[in-house]
Amino acid sequence: MNKILSNTIILLFLLTFNFGYSWGTIGHRVVAEIAQNHLSAKAKRNLKKMIGDQKLAYWANWPDNIKSDTTGVWKATDKWHYVNINPQPNFKMFSDSLRAQQAPNLYTQIKALSEQIKNKNTPKQDREVALRFLIHLMGDAAQPLHVGKAKDLGGNRIKLKFFGDNTNLHSLWDSKLVDFQNYSFTEFAQVLDVKSEDEVKSIQAGTLEEWLYDSQKIANKIYFNSVPEASYAYDYNYKFEPVLERQLLYGGLRLAKILNEIL
Repeated sequence: MNKILSNTIILLFLLTFNFGYSWGTIGHRVVAEIAQNHLSAKAKRNLKKMIGDQKLAYWANWPDNIKSDTTGVWKATDKWHYVNINPQPNFKMFSDSLRAQQAPNLYTQIKALSEQIKNKNTPKQDREVALRFLIHLMGDAAQPLHVGKAKDLGGNRIKLKFFGDNTNLHSLWDSKLVDFQNYSFTEFAQVLDVKSEDEVKSIQAGTLEEWLYDSQKIANKIYFNSVPEASYAYDYNYKFEPVLERQLLYGGLRLAKILNEIL
């Protein structure tokens, strides 16, 4: 059994709830497709050695799909998809709280997976699995409610309606808002992507800690503007569509930055 599988099995004290399917199928593929468009020539060559001609989007939802596995082999990875931190008034307090969270979580695993991929002594199969997770988790990092509050399970306990359908705040942001835009993932990526190198560099600036803090600040705005048991429709989409588009774009460009650095 490879190293990643072994490490996965021995993780203890897992939470028993499931945080849902972040960004949904379309959203994660949008993030991956945007990243694909901004890979360096070197990163593309090294990716070809790992996954052949397959695009990043092909693997973008694999870490969610394996939640259906009944053997329990991947159960420990459920905690990798989020990190819950109470709202903090400034970056330093957020950063301190982030580092104090019990591992594994979204933050620790993005860092660990990046190191596994970067290390050329990592077995090829392990590097490929780590890549699949990294593609997905960088999308999770841009979904604000994956850096939400523990008390409501990142919005899972906040019930509301969207166009008459019963849902919760987390699911609304995971998939329903994305699906409402009615794009294929390639269309959505094309609509959102930017060409200006200055804009790309500006979005890619900063650290993982700063990117997660950025997501939490947006999560706080979502909480403030989302009333439990409310019924939302076009009004909610009008208010948050620009935020949704920003997060998908930022997730893609920041994934590209990490891949360009480690490959």
